[in-house]
Amino acid sequence: MLFDRLTSRFGVGPLATAFGVPALVVLALLVNSALHHDRVARPAAPPPSSATAAPGTPTTAPPDDEPVPVAGPVPAGLPVIDYDPAPGGFPADPHPDDTTPLTEGLSPTRPIAAYDAPGGRPLALLAPTISGVELTVPVVTRRAGWTAVLLPSANRRIAWLPEGGWSTTVLRDQIVVERRPHRLTWYRHGEAVDSWPVALGMPGQLTPLGRTFVLGRTPPPQDVYGGVDIFALGAIPDDPDAVPTGLRGAHIGLHSWYDDSTLGRNVTNGCIRLTRSAQRKLLDEVPSGTPLVVVDELPAPPPTA
Repeated sequence: MLFDRLTSRFGVGPLATAFGVPALVVLALLVNSALHHDRVARPAAPPPSSATAAPGTPTTAPPDDEPVPVAGPVPAGLPVIDYDPAPGGFPADPHPDDTTPLTEGLSPTRPIAAYDAPGGRPLALLAPTISGVELTVPVVTRRAGWTAVLLPSANRRIAWLPEGGWSTTVLRDQIVVERRPHRLTWYRHGEAVDSWPVALGMPGQLTPLGRTFVLGRTPPPQDVYGGVDIFALGAIPDDPDAVPTGLRGAHIGLHSWYDDSTLGRNVTNGCIRLTRSAQRKLLDEVPSGTPLVVVDELPAPPPTA
């Protein structure tokens, strides 16, 4: 289901209210829903990284003698990244399907410029909140004097931030969603805690692949969500024109449903549905900023001797 302008009990202000039955979450703060069916359990081994190059978690600090690209002046009138789709021009996530846990989050303490590269062009501002909800974005990697983070309100995009104007926090959790087996697994410190079957996006509105994160939470706007709060994610539909008109501008959501019979099927507008008990568990344990990665399927673990 998609969500659209909600009201948050998570942070300081409204987050959204949904209006229908499908499967994507909009955090512009008003959950919208079309009319389709939503759809959750076995622990798994820690997720093997699907990337062979740089890991997806910050590494050690760069050498002291590495030159620091200068942050260019910030022009007046830059757009602020909010619940609407982020401005274009930001670089692609170099490892969107890397399941290596991202263990550090970054929270702006004032509006800060987001660049397309270290020393590159400032394209937008990241504010401390989006729609009144405190923003925490996972850190992807670092270079001298610069930090790359997953971009909110965009799919598989990163932004580069210069030093200053933000604080960091430890991210202990990770959520991995596998599209082929229709499975969600929750990890803590790289170890599987629990796993549940899920319902995912239908053909033409598939749940977007790649790394994203929990943007915030909102109360359920309708009984179809089973009376359980909803997580709005940083991801948006890959093809916004494919979703029902009432869901345009929505974000992908992680939520429960009044009926578990569609679990294991592709029936949503892109959202991730799971059981009410599983959603309550995640709401109790998983904070804003927690990374979530959607892959087709994790590699099978090597056979034991």
